[in-house]
Amino acid sequence: MTQAEIKLCSLLLQEHFGEIVEKIGVHLVKTGSQPLRVIAHDTKASLDQVKKALCVLIHHNLVLYHVHKRGVVEYEAQCSRVLRMLRYPRYIYTTKTLYGDTGELIVEELLLNGKMTMSAVVKKVADRLTETMEDGKTMDYAEVSNAFVRLADTHFVQRCPLVPDTDSSDPGPPPPAPTLVINEKDMYLVPKLSLIGKGKRRRSSDEDATGEPKAKKPRYTDNKEPSPDDGIYWQVNLDRFHQHFRDQAIVSAVANRMDQTSSEIVRTMLRMSEITTPSSASYTQPLSSNEIFRSLPVGYNISKQVLDQYLTLLADDPLEFIGKSGDSGGGMFVINLHKALASLATATLESVIQERFGSRCARIFRLVLQKKHLEQKQVEDFAMIPAKEAKDMLYKMLSENFILLQEIPKTPDHAPSRTFYLYTVNVLSAARMLLHRCYKSIANLIERRQFETKENKRLLEKSQRVEAIMASMQATGAEEVQLQEIEEMITAPERQQLETLKRNVNKLDASEIQVDETIFLLESYIESTMKRQ
Repeated sequence: MTQAEIKLCSLLLQEHFGEIVEKIGVHLVKTGSQPLRVIAHDTKASLDQVKKALCVLIHHNLVLYHVHKRGVVEYEAQCSRVLRMLRYPRYIYTTKTLYGDTGELIVEELLLNGKMTMSAVVKKVADRLTETMEDGKTMDYAEVSNAFVRLADTHFVQRCPLVPDTDSSDPGPPPPAPTLVINEKDMYLVPKLSLIGKGKRRRSSDEDATGEPKAKKPRYTDNKEPSPDDGIYWQVNLDRFHQHFRDQAIVSAVANRMDQTSSEIVRTMLRMSEITTPSSASYTQPLSSNEIFRSLPVGYNISKQVLDQYLTLLADDPLEFIGKSGDSGGGMFVINLHKALASLATATLESVIQERFGSRCARIFRLVLQKKHLEQKQVEDFAMIPAKEAKDMLYKMLSENFILLQEIPKTPDHAPSRTFYLYTVNVLSAARMLLHRCYKSIANLIERRQFETKENKRLLEKSQRVEAIMASMQATGAEEVQLQEIEEMITAPERQQLETLKRNVNKLDASEIQVDETIFLLESYIESTMKRQ
């Protein structure tokens, strides 16, 4: 755990859960596995506070527990899972583009609550959607339930592990902590629920007097009875989202390098491999040309002959995103996922070097990357850059750890006159260094956003009060003159200050999302490389 990661975890936990949970979470991130009483002693927090904080963290899958061989229950923070909170807006937006507003709210509720039963999610989402509809319209539970089933079928949501049924005849003492298990066959099995009803609106106080509470009373008495899916909890499958992000990045890269038709062929291959290929695999399962042709989107006018030409072109491309693994079925093709991630990570490094040091440095970096090992004189000659400038650029990149210097001595004494000095690029090392800087950048962006909000706290509170008064007066049918008087409570300079604040916060939010996209590519490449070693 680097200091940048610990700081980022601290900021994310504080922003989402508050100071007490942040204190307990960061302590576990720094120290590793620890039992309950040691956590309470080290953090100077009460035992009750620690228990509540651990409950929150476990419920959101940010902390795991296990029984030590001495019989003590120890708690361990999932740092990588804490950092995933950065990506919550992206998960929600992706679901919106794939499954519409209903799917978006289902994933949002699961992310906000950590774990929920299907019936609770369906009712909550139906109520929220009904709130946004026109008067007289309501959202049916069955429609939300269908969207939930689609998310489970495509593995975007999955069941949580459960406590197995114990044999009541066993006289032994219960274990200090339950062991949660899940059968892989049941992970995406949706329980058969007959959810009948529609979403309900929250009523204002004057409408409550018309008899609404009487109509709502049965709803609360029903809640005392266990729902049909009681005990079956669901959570968001982050790995499935990451697989989707990776596939989208590969499709975009192919579209930029070749054309839209090539990217559509690659998208079809990836879609065919979604369920059959594990997310951690280096290659997709082999697909025949005939299978790919049959799976192309309906209405996409491309003949079998043209498809074969495109597949051959993709297989012969130097980037080697597509590989040929056989000749049966018109030719068997695979997507080299590791090679694709490596190319995307390398392109990210080149882009960073070009932005920081200029196009000439990027040319030298690409040259060293291509030739593997080069002496300084060779770099000058191949790049066609004057010796002084080339030396200056090489030392800049060397000092920033983008390239490395390897010594190969002719004699054991390592005398400089009898030693070759070769420049080389270790992409994995450079990716790790850049990932560390991305974590620092995100932490700085979050701190800056918090500072901007804190500096304008009084103005924001005033703006919220005015908006609340306006909304209540509009609901009671106030005149235009009265509404205008309330609007004028915020002066022109204050309004301008609010606009500037909004613009700055939006820029910071957009920057966070962009940096997180770079983090995702680098993390995926590093993870893929480590699995191959």
